[in-house]
Amino acid sequence: MRTGRRPTGKSLHRGGLITETSAVAFRQNLGEMINQVQFRKDSIVITKDGKPVAALIDAQLFERIRRMQERFDALSARVAEGYANVPQEEGMAEIKRMAARVRVEMKAERTQAKAPTKRKNA
Repeated sequence: MRTGRRPTGKSLHRGGLITETSAVAFRQNLGEMINQVQFRKDSIVITKDGKPVAALIDAQLFERIRRMQERFDALSARVAEGYANVPQEEGMAEIKRMAARVRVEMKAERTQAKAPTKRKNA
């Protein structure tokens, strides 16, 4: 049975693929797609006119995303509160300095990972 789905080749979470389908194919194959999500832990991106408009994901993954969003919102509120009295220009300058530092560290890690390991001749 052709459903119009095509794997993206990327894995979003353990155990499942992300597939893409049109809204029409989704309606025609709803039961099968629910089973895919429930039992195989796949995620399905639903498109209209070739653009993503919705997703069907496993309930456990949805709950995990929801909890992460709550933690992110709480952390964002704490950061905003901590910087409430810091002038915007000063805060932005600090963010830029930190981002530059992290980029340097990440580049060094990538360079180190690519470096060939030297073997000692016995």
